[in-house]
Amino acid sequence: MTVFAQILMVAGAAVALLAGIGVLRFSTPYARFHSAGKASPVAFLIVAAGASFELGWDGAAYLVIAAAAMVLTMPVGVHLLFRAVHRTYDNSHLCRDDLAPAEDESPELH
Repeated sequence: MTVFAQILMVAGAAVALLAGIGVLRFSTPYARFHSAGKASPVAFLIVAAGASFELGWDGAAYLVIAAAAMVLTMPVGVHLLFRAVHRTYDNSHLCRDDLAPAEDESPELH
């Protein structure tokens, strides 16, 4: 294995480890999802880049397809998780809820 591929794979693993630590350390589900949702595709792309140097063109083509699928689907999945948490999580401790209906609007209009 080349040194450059090893460096990329270790760097990707380090990003994934930091995301895992962020998931454990952050207090709100919003911060946890943000940590996992932003770092996971980046970590995968770095590891895939390192693996593509080792596998050559044939393996790199499969990794590009996998990376494209992850980059396209991860934001949608994280958004759906955010939405589910927002509907079920107690948000009373937050300073401001931008997604709540305005106080002067009646609920019948929605």
